[in-house]
Amino acid sequence: MTDIAQVPAEKGFADPTRRVTGGWIALFATAWLGIWMAQLTPVQLLLPMQVEARLDATAWQDKVIAFGIISGIAGVFALVAYPLTGALSDRTTGRFGRRRPWIAGGTALFAGSLVLLGYQHDIVGIGVWWTATLVGFCVLTAALTATISDQVPVNQRGFVSGWISAPQAVGTILGILLVTALALGQLAGYQLMAILLVVLVVPFVIWMPDQPVSQVHPHTGFWISPRQYPDFGWTLLSRVLVNLGNAFGTTLLFYFLEDHLKVRDAEASILELTLIYMFFVVLASLFLGKLSDRTGRRKPFVWLASALQGIAALLLAFFPHYQVAMLGAGLLGLGYGCFLSVDQALATQVLPDPATRGKDLGIMNIATAVPQAIAPLLGAMIVAYLGGFGSLYVVAGVTSLIGAAAVLPIKQVR
Repeated sequence: MTDIAQVPAEKGFADPTRRVTGGWIALFATAWLGIWMAQLTPVQLLLPMQVEARLDATAWQDKVIAFGIISGIAGVFALVAYPLTGALSDRTTGRFGRRRPWIAGGTALFAGSLVLLGYQHDIVGIGVWWTATLVGFCVLTAALTATISDQVPVNQRGFVSGWISAPQAVGTILGILLVTALALGQLAGYQLMAILLVVLVVPFVIWMPDQPVSQVHPHTGFWISPRQYPDFGWTLLSRVLVNLGNAFGTTLLFYFLEDHLKVRDAEASILELTLIYMFFVVLASLFLGKLSDRTGRRKPFVWLASALQGIAALLLAFFPHYQVAMLGAGLLGLGYGCFLSVDQALATQVLPDPATRGKDLGIMNIATAVPQAIAPLLGAMIVAYLGGFGSLYVVAGVTSLIGAAAVLPIKQVR
């Protein structure tokens, strides 16, 4: 299977022109399914339950703040891990290629940390090993994301990037269903996620073509001037804002249903909303990503996706009813699915230097991981001290709309 994608020319720095095959895409999507299950099942289920079991606090705000502090500390390490891993993979010259060693190493760190996390019985231990888990996630995904720029031509990147976001929606549901349906405890749940991660990522590591490089360009540092590269700066700002708005809208949804809407069965309701969200994420990420490739346009899709998320959040702020939440889940899924696929393709087209793709995409990836890490803490503080859930969803909506506006000044990509 070594011919499933074209090996990029000119020491791996030139943009590829030959389309990747269905086999490459299948292995790529399978790897992301394992990654999202291993990362999101702990975020959505295992880690909050683990933190709650170690606290005597009864108020949900206290539990969410504790969870948010742990996530925030891990997010600080992600700030370093993403660009550093990308830069190191750019400069790796071994016979196994630039990206493969980092994908393999990140998988090992990610899986091993998940297993050790399952053994923790105090908050400090949970914080340490969740941080190690997130660093492994960053190492793995920084190198894996860079393969898009290395091996996928521009006119196929929207569709291929959709196979990052579609597995995210499926992995969220599948991981939670596996843990709950099998009635797994904390340790067994983490172990299962670690096993599935390794099983699903390893085939891509083995069969991915990854051309070794014999020389590297001089290191240019981690600062990318927004004045010198304005399109990169606007894309990064848009990513931060839209991902933060999405995280505000989703991370406290359970508490919104249980404590604000007073639904009869919050667990069943959030599963229903998640299924609606998942359906539209998959639909938008694959269909609209491919449509973006065909039209050669990215900005209108990113703008529309961001605006849909903002509208969904504002609906919840001003019309707090369960039926509105169902409509909001559909709009949010449609917007976020489109954003994940098309914005990822856009990001690969505004990179300053083809020789530093890994590092530059690592910086871009910060805009995805860090908002997710800090949103639970910031969201809980908004709800507790700044006016409740209505204020939270206003902030989420306005943040997403500003993120939509941030793509308008981009000139390099239509």
